[in-house]
Amino acid sequence: MLVTEIIRRGALYHGDRVAIRFGDENRTFREVDRLSNRIANTLSQGLGLARGSPIALLIDNGLDSVPCDFGGAKAGLVRTPLNSRLSLDEHRTMIEKIGARTMIHGAGQAERAAALQALLPDLRVIGLGDASVGPDILALAQDASDADPRLPHEPDDVILALFTSGTSGTLKAARHTNASYCAIVRNVLANLVDPKAGETMLHAASMIHASGCFVLPYWLRGGTAAILPGFSPASYVEAIERWRPNALNLVPTMLQMLFQTPGIDAADLSSVETIVYGASPMPRPLLERALGLWGPVFVQYYGQTEAPLAICNLQMAEHVGASAERLLSCGRPSLECEVRLVDEEGRDAPPGEAGEIVLRAPFVMQGYTDPALTAEAFLPGGWLRTRDVGRFDDQGYLTLVDRTSDMIVTGGYNVYPREVEDALAAHPAVAQAAVVGLPDAVWGEVVTAFIVLREGEAADEAALVAHARLHVAAYKAPKGVRFVDTIPLSPVGKPLRRALREPFWQGRERRI
Repeated sequence: MLVTEIIRRGALYHGDRVAIRFGDENRTFREVDRLSNRIANTLSQGLGLARGSPIALLIDNGLDSVPCDFGGAKAGLVRTPLNSRLSLDEHRTMIEKIGARTMIHGAGQAERAAALQALLPDLRVIGLGDASVGPDILALAQDASDADPRLPHEPDDVILALFTSGTSGTLKAARHTNASYCAIVRNVLANLVDPKAGETMLHAASMIHASGCFVLPYWLRGGTAAILPGFSPASYVEAIERWRPNALNLVPTMLQMLFQTPGIDAADLSSVETIVYGASPMPRPLLERALGLWGPVFVQYYGQTEAPLAICNLQMAEHVGASAERLLSCGRPSLECEVRLVDEEGRDAPPGEAGEIVLRAPFVMQGYTDPALTAEAFLPGGWLRTRDVGRFDDQGYLTLVDRTSDMIVTGGYNVYPREVEDALAAHPAVAQAAVVGLPDAVWGEVVTAFIVLREGEAADEAALVAHARLHVAAYKAPKGVRFVDTIPLSPVGKPLRRALREPFWQGRERRI
């Protein structure tokens, strides 16, 4: 199956239905399809981008973000979405790693686009509804054909390169093919949602993350993507009352913020029949309160960039009358997904014992852009290493208990300590830095830095946080700084992060 064929079928089956809502504007399936055709023809013919070329997309949620992405797919390009919350250095590194010579930016990203063009003189910058830095692709597309380009596509063609980080903080791009992405669509429909024509899912999280994985399943079934520019609790509640969505996609931090919104208990949320959640563990008290407000409408997923949706899922019915242990789990393996727990040698862990989660599934990435990193990611037989530690119960439910890496998950975003430590270490007053995740009721974990200052130097928390934000995204920068005399080190001189975080996690049901 091909992504372009899914787009084609959705447009054919549901032409005049509303496909996208954004603000006060709508686009039908036919309008999205024709605009994406014009964009595809502009990219491949007008701008000369050959099939298989990489392209960077620095685009926030908007009315034209989906047509632009579809256009890139139809042109046969390897699209790499860039998170607008990342730093200039991170964006530059990503563009260099994928070898992109072209970038499309949204109207709110013109300043960053200009800065990237100054750093990368060979980068061609194109706007989406903005001609302040380069030409506006929407203007160029007005003169292009709206006929489907129908370029040759194959199941094994790489169509997406999605960035994540390694345990060392190294940015790496997971390459997904037509086949793996179509498998994501199948598994979303089989395990998480069953939309009907005319039903709506509300999107507030960035569409470059898991939220975007629901667009094509809804598109194929004739559902609507109601898109907000970002997440604001009050605006989110207002959008539910205005658009009457049937389904929401939330991370636990967003749900926590909703409960802090004045008037949430009196709001009309009755249209909501499905709430999909994931990206980080859901605190049990929060889930129990959510079940009390909405009832049994929750579906949980567990996935990662390399194997997005879904490794495991906990169905609606499995939330009803569930034990505390069941609600702490991430469910059972999804259809088409094999899951094993292994020890440090790659051998199966004994029954009932914890082990690293490894999996095989058709929605697993082809590999990273770096072959060496790909080799490290897979065990013999094609088993993908997740670096998460889990335990199965006697009914096959998987509970995440720890990580083999020091990765921090804060508000649904992954943060790797090394990249934050490197940013802090560049400050002239810092002798040593170690970064860990400490437990937090809202964010799940908060990025916290332990700092040893150089003798005779001084720096306060605000200065170090501001310095870190110059080099990494704001969500990666420390939320707190603790000044210490020493940081425990391993025999080879690396910070023992677990020794720093351990006292703060004692007595908790899980260490993530």
